[in-house]
Amino acid sequence: MARIVMKFGGTSVADLDRIKNVARHVKREVDAGHEVAVVVSAMSGKTNELVGWVQGTPKVVGANSPFYDAREYDAVVASGEQVTSGLLAIALHAMDINARSWQGWQIPIRTDNAHGAARILEIDGADIIKRMGEGQVAVIAGFQGLGPDNRIATLGRGGSDTSAVAIAAAVKADRCDIYTDVDGVYTTDPRIVPQARRLKKIAFEEMLEMASLGAKVLQVRSVELAMVHKVRTFVRSSFEDPDAPGMGDLLNPPGTLICDEDEIVEQEVVTGIAYAKDEAQISLRRLADRPGVSAAIFGPLAESHINVDMIVQNISEDGSKTDMTFTVPSGDVEKAIKVLGENKEKIGYDVVQNESGLVKVSVIGIGMRSHAGVAATAFKALAEKGINIKAITTSEIKISILIDGPYAELAVRTLHSCYGLDKN
Repeated sequence: MARIVMKFGGTSVADLDRIKNVARHVKREVDAGHEVAVVVSAMSGKTNELVGWVQGTPKVVGANSPFYDAREYDAVVASGEQVTSGLLAIALHAMDINARSWQGWQIPIRTDNAHGAARILEIDGADIIKRMGEGQVAVIAGFQGLGPDNRIATLGRGGSDTSAVAIAAAVKADRCDIYTDVDGVYTTDPRIVPQARRLKKIAFEEMLEMASLGAKVLQVRSVELAMVHKVRTFVRSSFEDPDAPGMGDLLNPPGTLICDEDEIVEQEVVTGIAYAKDEAQISLRRLADRPGVSAAIFGPLAESHINVDMIVQNISEDGSKTDMTFTVPSGDVEKAIKVLGENKEKIGYDVVQNESGLVKVSVIGIGMRSHAGVAATAFKALAEKGINIKAITTSEIKISILIDGPYAELAVRTLHSCYGLDKN
């Protein structure tokens, strides 16, 4: 017998038929004798509908600009998960399974006071553990908790994944199964590379890089939480037959296991290729090369909540001047240039230039730590395809390369092939 947390996303609970299918997945685990908790998202599209309703209501006018009361925003948008948890509990009752729905405040899941983007501070799992031990399935509304003001606080987009991993840690679950519309984590986007392979295992660190670079399988916060608390997490498909052979395998269910790298016996040099579109490059020309210039640039950008990624600095031959180039999301270019213009005198640059429509392609793998020549292989392969590299950053397990947007798919296919990821 094991203790399992099962999480189902919006597409998995999109309508009543799919909710009944989810109930079959839950029943399989209950019939196997496991203690089960389930975390659910709102039905697909429901959160967007609720947000639209909020945006259609009269605005409250503040000192500077119109805004919505974030506490009431949370009260409205959290209702989507409440509906789903109740409907799934009803579906389980119809299968003679003892189940009860739970809202975040009933557990409680304690969060900070950042309504709309709250972070989980603490979960008291004692009552859930007691009920599970008595054979009751806890059906928990994801995406929500209880703020210090005793009001509902939502966790931001993708918060149900975070809820599931946090609850798994709180109840000391043997594993956390994330059911979604894909059957695992692939070496790259199968829509670009049909030969992409589903990974049997991937390390937390690798999955964190993949998620931060645009892989939509899991949210970054949930992977961070799983890594910190060592929560073994399986990515699985909710659309497979719940009763198919192997679906109830306790140790190796179908899908991809996200785990500590110690569990991965044979570590590949490169695990996958990820990419992030809509990158932009900003260059500041002829800066004075002096202490504090980087702080003068990136401090105001950080204060304006502009995320800076790749940074490249080129110093002149006499050491008196430097050029600073960095990337930001394309949607933040105008805002970034405005901030830089407001701080031009303090920074001391001659001219600012920018280029949008770029793509960041990344090679990821924990095996890089012990293998040389990984970067050189990428550079050679891209050069042979005539793909120009605009910027490069590296870490222990990642090489990121900035290129022109039109070459994105070619670069992904080229790198996927050159590291042998096409092979079974």
